[in-house]
Amino acid sequence: MLAIEWLEQSTIIDLQHAMFKGELTSHQLVRFYLEQIAKHNSHINAVLEVNPDALFIAEGLDRERKQMGSRGLLHGIPILLKDNINTGDNMHTSAGSSALSNSFGKEDAFLVKKLREAGAVILGKTNMTEWANFMSDSMPNGYSSRGGQVLNPYGPGTLDVGGSSSGSAAAVACHFATAAIGTETNGSILSPASSNAVVGIKPTIGTVSRKGIIPISLSQDIAGPITRNVTDAAIILGVISGVDVADPSTFHVPSYHDYTPYLLQTLLEEFRIGIVKKGYYNDMHPEEQEQMNRAVDKLKKAGCSIVEIEEISARQEDLENDYQVLLHEFKSGINNYLAKETNSTNMTLESIIAFNNANKDTALRYGHPLLVEANQTSGQLSDSDYLKSRLFDLKYAKEEGLDHIMETERLDVLLFTGCYGSTLPAKAGYPSITVPAGSTSNNKPFGITFTGKGFSETQLINLAYVYEQQTNYRKLPNL
Repeated sequence: MLAIEWLEQSTIIDLQHAMFKGELTSHQLVRFYLEQIAKHNSHINAVLEVNPDALFIAEGLDRERKQMGSRGLLHGIPILLKDNINTGDNMHTSAGSSALSNSFGKEDAFLVKKLREAGAVILGKTNMTEWANFMSDSMPNGYSSRGGQVLNPYGPGTLDVGGSSSGSAAAVACHFATAAIGTETNGSILSPASSNAVVGIKPTIGTVSRKGIIPISLSQDIAGPITRNVTDAAIILGVISGVDVADPSTFHVPSYHDYTPYLLQTLLEEFRIGIVKKGYYNDMHPEEQEQMNRAVDKLKKAGCSIVEIEEISARQEDLENDYQVLLHEFKSGINNYLAKETNSTNMTLESIIAFNNANKDTALRYGHPLLVEANQTSGQLSDSDYLKSRLFDLKYAKEEGLDHIMETERLDVLLFTGCYGSTLPAKAGYPSITVPAGSTSNNKPFGITFTGKGFSETQLINLAYVYEQQTNYRKLPNL
């Protein structure tokens, strides 16, 4: 019988070795995770829906392995998907909205096709913050009208679970699957990963196709892996990345997609890491500052140089508070998605708002002011206000922000805690990876986040792996 203690210490590579030797099957692995979900999901609420065909798929992959061999590292590996990622099967895709509770994607999202081709078992859908946290500022992280409230397994009811890929992160922490896929517009992978003591990668925009994902922002949306270790995250990122003819953002991506060569015990180079004080480090809780100081000491011992930076951009506060790009892109994006990529083709943003108003008791517990505000835009991305905001973001978050500070200070990486520094990389389209770094006195998981320039995932994975191997701070929640 599978033991959670063994799985906690195992990577996907270890699982494949066990399957190769005949000590483990995909069917056994899927059954184990279903048992975990049956035992513990009722008080965590991370998994929204289970794939009714998961066991059949696992059996078929086990048979294929015996007859033809393994497809690769993901053959037979169970993976959960955030509920805003389309699957062309018997599972819904709703972004947590009760308005879309009967909605199905017309076909698999591009990344789901890649996972299936690699032999992954799509185990189910995870709960999430409704509309990926683009509905109401008063809505708590992890709440959706369709799925209810996701709870943090390290402190159910007391600790923030993070948003909006809350269910994906909590599920991985609880061993409801080997891994999960989350999505991020601004902090929605990094926040829950850090809050649930797991690893999350928010890739460079274009690394993973946006096709088949319920959108907020075409310029900022990206999907990425959430796992219990850096090895698994690197493996999955390599599988789901690649050029998609239906998504022009993928056309400029470098050709390499295998990140496993960068899982090295030592650093490829002497990384020069910047820590931003104003608005980030200085605003942290003293216990978090203590944890960050400990992380810095570990990084110095690993061979990194640390540079203190006062601020990234003189327009940092303006960038943090400006969400005009999201308002305009959301209306355009959601109406396009509803018209083309779901069976709910008679729906629009306006009809979703009308549905919510007609079902206030269930659909509007926290209101929907952001949906209303987005619907008041023209939905045309030629609007002057939209274009000014988009160009402002590129200038002050990217060119005169991250690019400038990293060039002038000769930085390879910026270091933050959790999703504290997510906004500027989100607007610039740059990658980040968060890795467990301990916990505070109230058992709150603490994660550190490495951010680099565009397509620096290889550097970030190398750095995160070295840090993880030297610290091993992740621990199981007490379910």
